[in-house]
Amino acid sequence: MFPLNVFPDTTKIDEQGQLTIGGCNTLDLAQEYGTPVYVFDEETLRSRCRSFVREFDQRAPGTQVLYASKAYINLALVRILNEEGLGLDVVSGGELAVALSGGLPAKRVDFHGNNKSPQELAEAVAQGVGRVVVDSFHELELLNRIASDAGKTQDILIRVSPGIDPHTHAYTTTGIIDSKFGFAIQTGHAAEAIRQALGASHLQLRGLHFHLGSPIFELEPYRAATDLVLRFAAEFREEGLNLQEFSPGGGFAIAYTRDQQPPAVSEYAEAIVSTMNATCADLGMPRPKLIVEPGRSIVGPAGVALYCIGAIKEIPGVRKYVSVDGGMGDNIRPALYQAAYEVVSAGKATVEPDDLVTIAGKYCESGDVLAWDVMLPTPETGDIIAIPAAGAYCPSMASNYNLNPRPPIVLVKDGKSRLIRRRESYQDMMLCDVV
Repeated sequence: MFPLNVFPDTTKIDEQGQLTIGGCNTLDLAQEYGTPVYVFDEETLRSRCRSFVREFDQRAPGTQVLYASKAYINLALVRILNEEGLGLDVVSGGELAVALSGGLPAKRVDFHGNNKSPQELAEAVAQGVGRVVVDSFHELELLNRIASDAGKTQDILIRVSPGIDPHTHAYTTTGIIDSKFGFAIQTGHAAEAIRQALGASHLQLRGLHFHLGSPIFELEPYRAATDLVLRFAAEFREEGLNLQEFSPGGGFAIAYTRDQQPPAVSEYAEAIVSTMNATCADLGMPRPKLIVEPGRSIVGPAGVALYCIGAIKEIPGVRKYVSVDGGMGDNIRPALYQAAYEVVSAGKATVEPDDLVTIAGKYCESGDVLAWDVMLPTPETGDIIAIPAAGAYCPSMASNYNLNPRPPIVLVKDGKSRLIRRRESYQDMMLCDVV
């Protein structure tokens, strides 16, 4: 059975049994743009944006939805996100530059990160970003000094760590005590940070932020952390903390394989907002403005990676390796997180899979495998395979390992395709070299 649940909303199989996305035949896309290539479905992107805005705003009017740029960002996506009314959560000067170059107002940008450089903080203050999400005592002092030198008062949120395990991969768990991110509540560091921020001459503390990790398939961690952090914030009302804004971050899950069933956006929204409302009512505290930061859950389902099969190596009684023209250089997640993906043959979408294979990349690492032990119709050299749910953290974490050019990205809609990032050339990879 074809795993339609992990593909973009517009995915279909045509009369020839070939995969189409956004009305475009994937084999034609592979032919026109070459492989590997990432195909982003514009309708899915916009639908996910609208779902987050609708589901949160109808429960908590005025909720600000900030797209988490680290999932993947470029100029074309900034324009789409801006048109849909989203802001951006950025974690580097580079992401900030792309956001502003794409026409997004700086006031709709929040700047995150555990070790922002003096240059990045100066750029953020100079450009007038909406908030800096402060992550350390060093940053509190540095940002206050930078804002003072600029003659400005910078709005901030304090990132706290609530000590709640979201039950996701250890590398993407961020809300526990043992994390490089945030001020832990249990150690007293969060309380100290709040007091220091309240006393800072050129910082305006507007609220608290936490982020549990990603991807989170459970609702209870959000409920527990929301209640805990709001009750913690209430302890500082008499010391001057006016909790105007509150953010539970992002981390909303998507389905990577056919058997995964993440909560709907409406379920995440209901869990967070209902808890926030109940806790604020219990504390006699006005409800703060809510800020949420979906990234993967918007761009992930919209992206599909297309590869071409090259060498096929069968080790009798052991394994059949099917090698493709991409790999860990354009999708490091399987090597880094042991991430699992569905794999389909784009030109044989109606053919029953009958061959157990492992999809290997072309990079010089034994761990360069995109998918272990998946079923495909008997693969042949030249076949195009599609890996869905690939829009998040694949292009953004891509590298030039082995000096392979990074793939292009194509946006599809209503039977038309357009390039939104061209394939790198050999010359591109040498542009920064100095002889």
